[in-house]
Amino acid sequence: MPLIAITRAVPVRGSADGASAPEIAGAQVVMAPALPQLSRDELLKFVHGATVVISMFHDRVDAAFLDAAGSQLRGICNFAVGTDNIDLNLCKSRGVIVTNTPDAVTEGTANMAWALILAAARRLCEGDRFVRSEQFETQGNIFPTGWLGQHLTGQTLLIVGAGRIGKAVALRGLAFGMRVVYAARTRHLDFEQAPIAGRRVELDDGLGLADVVSIHTPLTPETRKLIDARRLRLMKPTAILVNTSRGPVVDEAALVEVLAAKQIWAAGLDVFEHEPRVHPGLLKLDNVVMSPHIGSGERYWREEMTRMACENASALVGGRAAPNEVKG
Repeated sequence: MPLIAITRAVPVRGSADGASAPEIAGAQVVMAPALPQLSRDELLKFVHGATVVISMFHDRVDAAFLDAAGSQLRGICNFAVGTDNIDLNLCKSRGVIVTNTPDAVTEGTANMAWALILAAARRLCEGDRFVRSEQFETQGNIFPTGWLGQHLTGQTLLIVGAGRIGKAVALRGLAFGMRVVYAARTRHLDFEQAPIAGRRVELDDGLGLADVVSIHTPLTPETRKLIDARRLRLMKPTAILVNTSRGPVVDEAALVEVLAAKQIWAAGLDVFEHEPRVHPGLLKLDNVVMSPHIGSGERYWREEMTRMACENASALVGGRAAPNEVKG
C-alpha cells in the first residue's frame, strides 16, 4: 500500500480530537506530531519509504531529503503556497511532482496583514503591555495627547507583489479609504481596474509615497533582501512596514536600525529572516508587532489546506494529475 507521510500534524475538518491523521483512500497515512517539530535527522528518517510526502514550509526538500525518502517517491505536496523550501529543479530531474495549496492561504494571510497594520498604526501591543503592567490603573489615560497613532483614511497603501494575497490586502484597504499603489515585475490590470483602481509604481518611488507598505512577494534569489537598508530609508518617518510573505525579503538587521532610530513609524512582522530565530534587536523595540508565522492560521482555511494537500496526495498515489501541481 502506498505510504503518505505528513511531516507535522495538520487540522482535519470534522476531527473530534483535532490530532487524528486524515484518511486517504488506498494509502497508509502517517503523521508526525505538532510539537516538537522534527529535527532534521528525525525528518529524514520519517520520510523514508514514502510514496508522497506532505511537507511543511520549513522542511528543506533537497538532495538529502529526496535520497532519504527513496526512489519510490512520487510527489511532494507542500502545505503552503510558497515553494522556496523545495529544490524544484532537482525534483523535476528525479520525476518527483511538487504541489502546493494556492488560494487557501489568501484570506487568512490578508486578514493577518491587516491585523498587523492596525496594531502597528494604533500602538495596540504597547497599549496592551501598559494595561497589563497596571500603569493604566495608576496613571490613567493621558488624554488627549497620549497614545497617538497613525491614521489610515486617505493614506497610501503600497502592495509589493501583486498576487492573490496582495490583491486581498488591497481590497481591504479600500474599506479604510486608502489609495492603492502596487509594485510588481509586470503590470496587473486587475489592480488598476475598479474597485481597486490602483496605480503601478517602481518600488523605490512607491516606498517614498507609501504610508503603509505590505509585502506579498515570493522568496526568490531576486527578492532576497529586496527591502534593504537603502530602501528602508526611502520610507516616510510615519510609515508602517508589514511583512507576511517570507522573512528574508527584508534585511532584518537594517530594519532594527531604522526602527530603533524611529526613521519609520513601526513594523508588523509575521515572518522572520532566520525563522524561528528572531533578531534580538526586534525583541527590545516597542514599535514592532510580531506574530509567529501564523498568517494563514484561521481554522477554516487551515482545514482547507489539509483538504487540498490530501487531494493532491491522493491524485499522485492514484496515478492521476494533481490539481495543484507547481509548474516550472
